[in-house]
Amino acid sequence: MEKITAIRGFKDILPDDARRFWEVESIARQVFNSFGCREIRTPIMEKTELFKRSIGETTDIVEKEMYTFADRDSEFLTLRPEATASVIRAYIEHNMSSAEQITKLFTIGPMFRRERPQKGRFRQFNQIDVEFFGEDKPQADGEIIFMLMHFLTSAGLRDLELEINSLGCPDCRFKFKLAVINFLNKSEKNLCPDCIRRAVTNPLRVFDCKVETCADTIANAPTILHSLCSSCINHFSQVKSLLNDLNVSFIINPRMVRGLDYYTRTAFEVKTNALGAQNAIAGGGRYNSLVSELGGPEVPGIGFAVGFERLIACLPEDGKNKFTNDLFIATLGEQAQKFAFTLTNELRRAGIVAEMDYADKSLKSQLKRADKLNSSFALIIGDKEIEEKKVVLRNMQTKDQQTIPLDGLLESIIKIIKER
Repeated sequence: MEKITAIRGFKDILPDDARRFWEVESIARQVFNSFGCREIRTPIMEKTELFKRSIGETTDIVEKEMYTFADRDSEFLTLRPEATASVIRAYIEHNMSSAEQITKLFTIGPMFRRERPQKGRFRQFNQIDVEFFGEDKPQADGEIIFMLMHFLTSAGLRDLELEINSLGCPDCRFKFKLAVINFLNKSEKNLCPDCIRRAVTNPLRVFDCKVETCADTIANAPTILHSLCSSCINHFSQVKSLLNDLNVSFIINPRMVRGLDYYTRTAFEVKTNALGAQNAIAGGGRYNSLVSELGGPEVPGIGFAVGFERLIACLPEDGKNKFTNDLFIATLGEQAQKFAFTLTNELRRAGIVAEMDYADKSLKSQLKRADKLNSSFALIIGDKEIEEKKVVLRNMQTKDQQTIPLDGLLESIIKIIKER
């Protein structure tokens, strides 16, 4: 019978990687909590209209990449392709703006996009997403960018490059869009079919094109920075000054427009050389009108998302910690097995990572398994040790051994392991 394998672009997260996921999630929660962020969990499926209205109907995500279907009531539903829209929907639906003026939220979970699988990029992927609501001052931009860089370095990433840009306000964008359309009309013969279409439906998307001839042509296109109004220029200048004060290095990339339509003013990406051409590991920006456009109050926002699989792929090999076991209990004899079963579970209840083998294997075989589990210690218990009321504890790294009385054994082991 032919075996069933995972769907293309959908990846199993095996135990070693799952542990690394947990470690990075723990770092994220610690860092974000220190900045006053609280966790929110939203459904993985939403009404399709939410993403059409937030992301933009003419974006590649909505046109090509979403997993959308009609349910039994003929209502169109979509597996979420990103988290911002879902978090805002929950923020509006539960009237969170009335409880506090400034709301800082984060969420961690799976997203879905049907795009070409590649290194660090899958059709089901996990994201860490952070959203700040209620503050439009440059300090909020500086704070969230600083928090992102602090999190990434705390997780173990090095040699990161932060790129920033200002996408201006709607008035700036309108002026910029006209300049881009004028440029594209003069350069149409050098554009790919997708960019010719985008020039009509969503001109700013041409800056995302990876076709070499388009990239060469668009390199000469106008930049948004030449279309900024005085207010947006001042906002961007303050953001840059704040990042300098925080010793956060950055590069201004005037051609970065991000892949979503809702961004205004500050936009940013973090890149790394560890992923080849697809080198963005995190990105985000400000969206001052999106909450109101989704039916909520006039509340400004700014946020970012980090691709979990991409982050894990960039970590140095020595940073991918393997599972470690505190104690392996090796037994010889029926009475020893019975005693060890109770002891193992009592240790687990006390928070010690303990393991034993239920099969009647040789001591050598059991100690090999202890090594395979990266055990710090092995406790050797035989029927003879039960009779003599003393057991042997071996340090699996140094191979030193010590004898411990059976009386008070649980407390003795807990103390030794916690003090090591």
